[in-house]
Amino acid sequence: MLRLGEKQELIIVKKVDFGVYLAESGEKEQERVLLPIKQVPAGSAVGDALEVFLYRDSSDRMIATMTTPKLMMGEVAELTVAQVGKMGAFLDWGLEKDLFLPFKEQTTRVKAGDRVLCALYIDKSNRLCATMNVYENLRGDSPYEKEDRVSGRVYQISDNFGAFVAVDNIYSALIPKKELYGEVRINTDVQARVVKVLEDGRLTLSIREKAYLQIEKDAQELLKIIDSYEGALPFNDKVSPEIIKRETGMSKNEFKRAVGRLLKEGLIEIGEKVIRRIG
Repeated sequence: MLRLGEKQELIIVKKVDFGVYLAESGEKEQERVLLPIKQVPAGSAVGDALEVFLYRDSSDRMIATMTTPKLMMGEVAELTVAQVGKMGAFLDWGLEKDLFLPFKEQTTRVKAGDRVLCALYIDKSNRLCATMNVYENLRGDSPYEKEDRVSGRVYQISDNFGAFVAVDNIYSALIPKKELYGEVRINTDVQARVVKVLEDGRLTLSIREKAYLQIEKDAQELLKIIDSYEGALPFNDKVSPEIIKRETGMSKNEFKRAVGRLLKEGLIEIGEKVIRRIG
């Protein structure tokens, strides 16, 4: 059986002026595919075995190539957006025909020049397409352990669960909603800490430091924010969590802990409706 999106070894069964036809070895009813003449290795003869990749050309005909694309079935890879059309985007995957990424398979809208993490699937018309929903193609056999530092690409954000991350663009991970901090966006890279390795091998991550380190980090960030307001933040720790989140990226508890650290160090003072930097 000829398999789209994969590399497989096929046998040359016929030579023609414009290339060679390939088929599986030992098949009685041989399904054949063309390898264009410019792709045929010099000296090739009927009966030779060639390892080729199968996809569809601009006329939607199955065709073989000796070129290995940047993405194959079952893999995940970052590809560059070559252009955006009326129905979706087209990605450069190293073959003559760009790979189609439909709008419905985009977890966020992309533009020309973007690098997007994607996988392959076969659509209802039996054509190879790209999807940014890569969860099923990510692995659960990472070498990482609790407290290891990792980096990965955010490929999806769920209001219920948090941010889904492809660690090293290979391994499946989740930053739970309660662990999200600051601005985390789809198609951006994050640095994180492994807080748990689940039974199926998938990783639970946090982009926050351990508590005592995070408080100091938040305190320093809050000082920068106060300085951006010329030394007087126009609200204190009694305002709504929504205002705190919008202005600082912190939860109310994180904000209050940072304020407490700065008060203890004598770096700020709290007024009725303001937090001022001292000195």
